[in-house]
Order: sequence, then structure tokens, then C-alpha cells
Amino acid sequence: PTATVLDIKALFHKSCEDEEVLQTLPVGTTASFYFSDLGPQLTWGTVFLSECVGPLIIYLMFYFRLPFIYSPKYDFTTSKHWIVHLACMCHSFHYIKRILETMFVHRISHGTMPLRNIFKNCGYYWCTAAWMAYYINHPLYTPPYYGQQQVNTGLYIFLFCQVGNFSIHVALRNLKLPGSKAKKIPYPTKNPFTWIFWLVSCPNYTYEVGSWIGFTVMTQCVPVAFFTLVAFIQMTVWAKGKHRGYLKEFRDYPTLRSSILPFIL
Repeated sequence: PTATVLDIKALFHKSCEDEEVLQTLPVGTTASFYFSDLGPQLTWGTVFLSECVGPLIIYLMFYFRLPFIYSPKYDFTTSKHWIVHLACMCHSFHYIKRILETMFVHRISHGTMPLRNIFKNCGYYWCTAAWMAYYINHPLYTPPYYGQQQVNTGLYIFLFCQVGNFSIHVALRNLKLPGSKAKKIPYPTKNPFTWIFWLVSCPNYTYEVGSWIGFTVMTQCVPVAFFTLVAFIQMTVWAKGKHRGYLKEFRDYPTLRSSILPFIL
């Protein structure tokens, strides 16, 4: 009586996988199947690629200062500040990495997302990319207050976290065999960047947030800081949800782990 609908769904899914043969199901000679029309859907892969390709192209439009963005006298000019070019390389690297990971690393499930959601997701990523690109590539942009030392610090944080994020994605890929739906507890591998698994359930989010913190330090740009804050809040929600899922599914799940920040959150 106290079970939730989600509990019943989970129990049914465990006992009746998609590959089950009908005559083997414990339903007697008659069974009823109910299907819901979810409306127009898109695969997760399509959604991920759309979210990444847009910011990549939009940022480059501002970097090359295409007409109608800034004053006409700045059309197709380049910034005199090295940090502007470095920021463009880092931003492009980040999204190219995400595109390649979507195509070749992630084992994306066959799940789908409602078509309407892609407008909300892409709208957010594309608009924030335009917002930060406008200011970083603006002709009146000024470099960080502490100069090259601040830029280097931000760059090192960004690169370190990018490598860490990629390492976690590879580790998660290797955890699941192609076509398998079995879930396993992720553990650290020989790669030092994965050792954070001892303390965090979703280190891919930890490294992702770290990358944007590095980018914020490097550019000293308010729109980037705002994007980083919102991203941290959203990824914390996702991480806490996954952490609860691990605890519920695995009785021997490591108790020392936090969701996204070691010992804190």
C-alpha cells in the first residue's frame, strides 16, 4: 500500500525486459498492453549535438565580428588582446570535444525527448553562448585585472578539468557493454583523473563545472560567471538525482561519496 508508482515501474522493468518473449511472461493466457502517445520525439544524440553545434558556430560568428554585430568599422577585424583568441580556442575546444564524445564515446540510450524540449534546451545554450561571446569579443573588451597570471591560472584549471571530464566519460563508457542494460557501480581506474570517484558519484559534472570556473577566471566576464553558476545549480540537481539512484539500486554503494562536491554536496 505504501509503494509508489515509480516503485511498481521499477519492479516491472526488472521482471520484464524489452527482450522477454510473450509466452514466458507470468500473465496467464491473456495480457493487456497499454501504450502512451508521447508525441513527436527526438533521440538524445540529436539533442546533444544540437546543443553543442549551436554555441560553437554562434561564438565564432562573434569572434570573427561578422557584420551587424558590432559597429560597421569593426566588421571582420580581430582583437589586439591575446586572451580573446585564447578564449575562442578554449570555447571551441570544449564544444568540439562534446560533439566528438557524443559521436564516439557516449553510449547513448535509445530514449527520446519531446520535440518541444529541444527549443528550450537549445535556446538556453545558444543564447548564453551569444551573450558571453558578445562581451568577450567586443572591441572594448578589457583583459583580466591580474593580467597574464590570472589568464594562466584560469587556463590551467580549464585544461585540467577538460582532461578529467573526458577521462570520466571514457570510464563510464567502459563500464557498460554495447547493448547491455545492466548497471554497475563506477569505480576509479588506473587513470588518476578517475580517482575522484572515491569521493564523488558524478565527477563528470564536477569537472564540467571546474572547466567553466576556469573559463570564468580566464576571461573575467560576468555572463560567463552567470552561465557557470546556473550550470552548477542544474548539474547539482542532476548529480543528486543520480546519487539517490545509486544508493537505492546498490546496497553496497560507497557511503563516503557525495553527489558533486567531495564532503560538501
